[in-house]
Amino acid sequence: MKFQAVAALCVFSLAAQEPPPDPELQEQYELAQAVNDAGTSSIDQIRALEAHLKKFPATKQRAAIEQNLSKAAIDANDNPRIILYGEKLLQAAAAAKAKDDLTLLDRVTRALVESSDTTNDQEQARKALGYAKRYEADVVAMHAENPPGHLTPGQWSDEVDKALARALALEARATGDAGELELAAKIARKSWETWPTGEGAREVAFWEKKLQRFDNAIEFYADAFTLEDTRTTETDRSQDRRRLGDLYSKMNGSEKGLGEAILEAYDRTSALLNERRASLKARDPNAVAVNPADFVLPPVVGSVAPLAISSLKGKTVVMDFWATWCAPCRAQQPIIEEVKKRFEALPDVIFVAVDADDDLSLVAPFLKEQGWKSAGYFEAGLAQKMSITSIPTVVVFDPAGGIYSRINGFAPDRFEQTLIQRIEEARLSR
Repeated sequence: MKFQAVAALCVFSLAAQEPPPDPELQEQYELAQAVNDAGTSSIDQIRALEAHLKKFPATKQRAAIEQNLSKAAIDANDNPRIILYGEKLLQAAAAAKAKDDLTLLDRVTRALVESSDTTNDQEQARKALGYAKRYEADVVAMHAENPPGHLTPGQWSDEVDKALARALALEARATGDAGELELAAKIARKSWETWPTGEGAREVAFWEKKLQRFDNAIEFYADAFTLEDTRTTETDRSQDRRRLGDLYSKMNGSEKGLGEAILEAYDRTSALLNERRASLKARDPNAVAVNPADFVLPPVVGSVAPLAISSLKGKTVVMDFWATWCAPCRAQQPIIEEVKKRFEALPDVIFVAVDADDDLSLVAPFLKEQGWKSAGYFEAGLAQKMSITSIPTVVVFDPAGGIYSRINGFAPDRFEQTLIQRIEEARLSR
């Protein structure tokens, strides 16, 4: 991790031969030197910054330093320091009515839960419960937000549900640690129902076992063990297998018949995930699209029909990714219009303008202001799937639907000729 926030405040050059005489500049010099010496080691970063705070307790840079200490503590998986520095940041955010950093909120809550698990400290559990409920409320509010980072609406809805499931799993553990076992089991099931995860299944099993409902615990340990979940590590899976085997043997005298229970769990969780994927596809086909041809692009102008990219197979397609904030796109657009005229008599060459803005509300007014004739379509997740990392980018698809060429950026002196050449080559690549 680089100390960008702190380093930005360390304006004094380390190239100076001697430390500056001014006390404030002296502190900046020492902080810059400490950051530089710590390098990328989280442990060294913590040691250096804490030493700096001890030497300069009245530093004006305390907030920035503590922010970086919390990040270093997370990287080092240092729970006491995650709690120490993370809580300060969360309290400051609440006082300022600022938006929470959900990653920080998650890690502080987990650190408190793990602490209460280890020490049986109900005060820590109640504190964790407060943060878990705050986490849940923040995530619920995200449902009303527009999808960020070019996620489709369906993908965003699913990401929010996954985050809510994580928050509820933490809330279940904190609730149980605070002494309310039955409520903990109920909240854990809500986590599982919101989005089935290994963590959620594990949490249900934990509290069902505590409540001596052993058959239910066995079922959910089997679900945790068999579920397709990228967040479940091999260590998690190994522990799920051990807990499942131990509890099954305790109830049945041996592990005889356990294999059948595991197969049933596999079928059960697979069916559950397939059902969710089918539901997501029905709501948002682009959310489960694997290839560009699977996408259906919504039009910028509502009166225009959506564009199924699969319908363009057999044609040479020129796909222009642009955005309202992109100055080169404005310079490139008239050239693309000229290239269109060159091929307008050829029905097998299709031009598709694809907007890649984050804020879609800006697009229609921009097009009207610029007087562009081709409104085009919103990218709806296609840019991410195609790894479009710079704007403008022009992609030429051959008639078979494969990507023949990709032109990143805008080189005005050769763009038109290059694009014409790529289109002609793609047409002949049948």
